[in-house]
Amino acid sequence: MKTDLTGGVALITGGARDVGREISLALAADGAAVVVNYNGSKERAEAVVKEIQDLGGRAMAIGCDISNIDSVKAMVAKTVEEFGGLNILVNNAGLVFRKRFIDSTPEEWRQQTDVCFYGTLNCCHAALPYLEKGNGRIISIVGDSSRVGESGLALAAATRAGNVALMKSLARETRSGMTANAIALGLIETAHDPAFIEANREKLTKFYPLRRLGTPADVAPMVVLLASDAGSWITGQIISISGGFSMT
Repeated sequence: MKTDLTGGVALITGGARDVGREISLALAADGAAVVVNYNGSKERAEAVVKEIQDLGGRAMAIGCDISNIDSVKAMVAKTVEEFGGLNILVNNAGLVFRKRFIDSTPEEWRQQTDVCFYGTLNCCHAALPYLEKGNGRIISIVGDSSRVGESGLALAAATRAGNVALMKSLARETRSGMTANAIALGLIETAHDPAFIEANREKLTKFYPLRRLGTPADVAPMVVLLASDAGSWITGQIISISGGFSMT
């Protein structure tokens, strides 16, 4: 199977590190111009942009708090001004506090909801006028907890479940060939919480039939597929990349 995103323009929220970084590099390698969104990772974002440019690709970094609709609109406008359009949106940015719900606070609920749910709403709403002009793509990265629930991740599961419902609804609303899908991840080894992973690796891997945790490289190929013409008849779906953590 051959994919080719030449001429495409992709905006990846949280595109500077871990899974977002791998997605940014993969889309650029397949020919897309890439906007690497960041909030607090400017140096990392600029490093990803340089890596893409050094390989002959087109990319730029844009700082933006996606929980702010005006900032998101400005980011989308800057993307279109720089690259002439926008046809791929990857909602990857997130914020997670791992703790039991009873121990969480309303402020933590608000912070996670602002980024994980309102951030996706803001980005989709600002990008839709451009995505619906042709065969646009929306791909939302969520946790598999959004499908099956998980102790210690109640807010993450709830907000990401909202993203899943949004993708399904947008998939039904479009009439322009635009697709909207969610990718539900198992536990990915990232720089986010390495101490937790190392302290619990043996216990964690027992939940995965493949007996390993995921890596960012496990995720990016599916994003490329869904962004390409090869994925043009896939919409409204939740695709689990979870090492068998969930099988429903």
